Amino acid sequence: MKAKKLLTTSLLVLGFTVYLTFNEPQSAYAMHIMEGFLPVGWAIFWWAVFIPFFILGLRALTRITKETPELKIMLGLAAAFTFVLSALKIPSVTGSSSHPTGTGLGAVMFGPLPMSVLGSIVLLFQALLLAHGGLTTLGANAFSMAVAGPMVGYGIYRWIMKSTGKQRLAIFMAAALADLSTYIVTSLQLALAFPAEVGGIAASFAKFGAIFAFTQVPLAISEGLLTILIWNWLQAYSSEELSLLQRKMKGVQKS
Repeated sequence: MKAKKLLTTSLLVLGFTVYLTFNEPQSAYAMHIMEGFLPVGWAIFWWAVFIPFFILGLRALTRITKETPELKIMLGLAAAFTFVLSALKIPSVTGSSSHPTGTGLGAVMFGPLPMSVLGSIVLLFQALLLAHGGLTTLGANAFSMAVAGPMVGYGIYRWIMKSTGKQRLAIFMAAALADLSTYIVTSLQLALAFPAEVGGIAASFAKFGAIFAFTQVPLAISEGLLTILIWNWLQAYSSEELSLLQRKMKGVQKS
C-alpha cells in the first residue's frame, strides 16, 4: 500500500513536470548558463572537470539498483523533484538565472555521487525540452548543480547529524546550502570566463554573486522548507522504503 502511495505521488510530480514543460513561458535569459554563452575553452574545461564525477556516479547508481532494486522508485522521485524545482526559473544575471535546484533531497537520500548522474540527466532534458541551459554549457551547469551542490549539501547534512543529531535541521541546511553553493560556483564560473576590466576575477565574482543573492537567498530558504515537507511525507507514507534507504546509506558510510 505504501509503495502504491509513493508511486502515485511520483506520477503526480511527473505530471506537474509535463505541465511545466508545455506551459512555461520562454525567455532568452531564463536559463542556467545558456547555450554558447561560455567561451569554448571554458566550456571544454568544465566538461573535463565534470566527466569523472559522472563516471563515479554511474558506478554508484549501478550498485544501488543491483543491491536494492526496491529503491528505483525513490531514485525516480529524487530526479523528478530536481527537475520540477530547477525548472522554476527567475531571470537573473545576463546569460543565467536563479531557481531552486532540488538536489539537496537526493544528496541526503543517496549521497552526492548518484546526483551527478540524476542532476545531469535533468539538465540535459531541460536543455532539449525547455531551452533551459545548453549542450555546450552542460558540463559547467552540471558541475555547479549536480556535483558541487550535492557535495556541499551532503557534507552539511553529515556534519549536523553527527554534531547535533537534529535531522530536520540537517535536511533544511543541506537543501538550502546545496542551492546556494550551486550559485556560488556559477558566479565563479562566470567570473573566470568574464573577468572585470577593473578588479579582474574577484570583482566580477563579487558582482555576479551580489546579483544572484537577491533572488537566491529567499529561494534557498524556501527550498529548505519544502524539502523538509517532502521528507515528512516520506516518513509518514513510505517509512519502509525510507528505512531501507537509511540502512543502506549507513552501510555505505561505514564501508
